[in-house]
Amino acid sequence: MTENSPVPALATRENFLLDDRIRGVPPGTFGLDSRLVASQRWHPADGRMSLPVLTLDEEAFIANRDLFLRYAREQGMIAPHAKTPMAPDLARSLVEAGAWGTTVADVRQAAVMLRAGLTRLIVANEVGGSGGANRLAALVGAWPGVELFVFADSIAAAHALAEAWRGNAKLPPLRVLVELGAGRAGARTTGEAEAIADAVDAAGGRLLIAGVATYEGAAAQPDPGRTEEVISALLAMTADMFLRLRARVGGDVPLIVTAGGSVFFDKVVAALSPAVSGNGNARLVLRSGAIFFHDHGVYDRSLGALDARNGIAVGGVSVSARNSFRPALRLWAEVLSRPEPGLAICGMGMRDVSFDQGFPVVLAVFRTGKPLAEARAEVFKLNDQHAFLTIAPSDDIAVGDIIEFGISHPCTCLDRHRMIFGVDAAGHVRHAFPTYFG
Repeated sequence: MTENSPVPALATRENFLLDDRIRGVPPGTFGLDSRLVASQRWHPADGRMSLPVLTLDEEAFIANRDLFLRYAREQGMIAPHAKTPMAPDLARSLVEAGAWGTTVADVRQAAVMLRAGLTRLIVANEVGGSGGANRLAALVGAWPGVELFVFADSIAAAHALAEAWRGNAKLPPLRVLVELGAGRAGARTTGEAEAIADAVDAAGGRLLIAGVATYEGAAAQPDPGRTEEVISALLAMTADMFLRLRARVGGDVPLIVTAGGSVFFDKVVAALSPAVSGNGNARLVLRSGAIFFHDHGVYDRSLGALDARNGIAVGGVSVSARNSFRPALRLWAEVLSRPEPGLAICGMGMRDVSFDQGFPVVLAVFRTGKPLAEARAEVFKLNDQHAFLTIAPSDDIAVGDIIEFGISHPCTCLDRHRMIFGVDAAGHVRHAFPTYFG
């Protein structure tokens, strides 16, 4: 997409039928064509939709998308991590708006995106031994047009990939990214990474060195000072390894350097851009995914920390990341019980919402579809299907009220839902985006 091209709106490409077995769909709905969902004028606060339900503020998602894609274009490129929503329609919207490609976490996720027409993929993970390598080979054989990059962090992984590719001469050479790491997968030393590159070179042309990869988020430590040390060391080693690979393959071979989650992407840009920008045949590819959804918890706090590190620069102007990105996800649930003074119980629990990075937060309370005065209720406990809220004596919260919650950590909230309902600025459902978590 060029700078002056129209910005794509969100849309669904896959036509399917909705019925009341899906969370959010009103009871008694049988075989509703997904193209007609906007005509139903559903709203999660008016009592018609089955609750709990997850919604996506489409305007917020698009604003986050356009802001981060602009930032990424100025710094390098981005292949957003699709594992966050596993919703092909949303992944496609990012590519159509200018993303370089799409990132996935495993072979099955790659198959989902290929079926949706997304053909430039980074498998940002190890695929395993011979079994995983053979499954990857079978996938590439079924989709010969795919431009695929895969991580390797050991000689054993490189050998498994080479063997699978030697077993099928019809497969195009596989692009391999040498992975460095700290705290999770990845070679721990430059010597180990060089040995992996040697194994790739020894594959007789069936494997190609395509660049270097890392994930800095896994290197985070409880102590912020120690986090700075470990991430800086990891990124310095990644930059050094890129230069070593460039010397190995020569200047005519295109290479990528890929890193960057949604918390420390500014550190990635600062550390890796200098090495990449001096090489016309290389590009820096960020893989941030949750940034497009943002949240009211862990990512809100993380962007506050990023602002303390000078924020981000867009168009040459420094801006606050925390104030620029907007939380796009909401979880809606009904008050089921007021069994004691100061206590409300909602029909939402661990099966419905993330809790690994903090409990959901109360944003608004609705009665018969109308917002009430601001409530000071707080979630203090979750069961499988219940949320326990402390409420202030002055809060007017009653059985049947519907509460709009903000969430913390999109990745572990989205994977609880087969459908994400996109809503407009007034909260009415516009689209139903299916997810494919397996």
